[in-house]
Amino acid sequence: MTLKRSIGIGMAALLLSAAPGLAADGDTLAAVKERGKLLCTGHNGSYLGMTELDDKGNWKGIDIDLCRSLATAIFGSDKGHLDIVPLSWAQRWPAIQSGDVDVIIKATGWTFGRDTEVGLQFSRPYMLTVVNYLALAELGAKTAADLDGGTLCVQAGTTFERYAVAHASAKNYKINMIPFEKTEEARAAFLSGRCDAFMDSDLQLAVLKNTQTDDPDKYAIIPDVITAEPLSIAVRQGDDNWVDIQNWMLSALLIAEQSGVTSKNIDEMKANPPSPEVSKLLGATPGMGTPLGLEDDWAYNVIKAYGNYGELWDRNIGKNSPYKLERGINALVGDGGVQYPLILD
Repeated sequence: MTLKRSIGIGMAALLLSAAPGLAADGDTLAAVKERGKLLCTGHNGSYLGMTELDDKGNWKGIDIDLCRSLATAIFGSDKGHLDIVPLSWAQRWPAIQSGDVDVIIKATGWTFGRDTEVGLQFSRPYMLTVVNYLALAELGAKTAADLDGGTLCVQAGTTFERYAVAHASAKNYKINMIPFEKTEEARAAFLSGRCDAFMDSDLQLAVLKNTQTDDPDKYAIIPDVITAEPLSIAVRQGDDNWVDIQNWMLSALLIAEQSGVTSKNIDEMKANPPSPEVSKLLGATPGMGTPLGLEDDWAYNVIKAYGNYGELWDRNIGKNSPYKLERGINALVGDGGVQYPLILD
């Protein structure tokens, strides 16, 4: 066994040995209600578009809106019922296992090791974070193959190098990598014109293009998906009711978008539901809350306050944000993406 592997197994064992017993079904919701507030983890405030903290101490971002939506689903409003707990990436696991937080909504990838060794359960993915190329617009590249023979500024020793090599081989084009020790160095070299392209997650590329360049029109995100990682809500294992609440909260946002229910028309939709599904979703017909331990109008309260999935996207990272990130594969299935709601019957 290698030293690296033995250290990794030791750390996982330490986390598990320090953890309390697995949460029993329904325990987490009961504890949150008794406390009167939800403890939801956030980043340290610097993961733009997902979790941001402005100079006035106000939180925003998709992950923050999902924390607010969850608190609203439980209490009818998040006002006075939500604490955002800033944590580093490494602090997430001990915090959820010790009960210092109730849920991790923090751009967290669903992986085999986290699912089986760290003792977590995951919701359905709420976003696929996609890796793309950002290229000089003057090249006119519409696909990654159009970069054939070009250069890529890349962080040395990262998965990005492997992603680029694998994608170029699969799509039969060649890209010459210029490696740098640090992400900042690779990014600066690209912006100075040293390379034809730069690689990162689609959100980080949108942040770079639209907020950190002198002219966003000089750059173009190539739409080819190099790879993707599912981001999910993470909770302690054992509490199936708590996982169900996460999944149905996410599905409610998608059902609303698919059905045309928005924060602006929701009262009209509830008064005159266009379908039995929408009637149940908004609490006009009973049955949406009791099986989860919530009120029947919990989804109505969430959508009224924060909108459907598309509204969350547009406000935080899409067309109404500084980052202007296209939905891409995160669009609804009917719009060419992979996002779809669970069936509400």
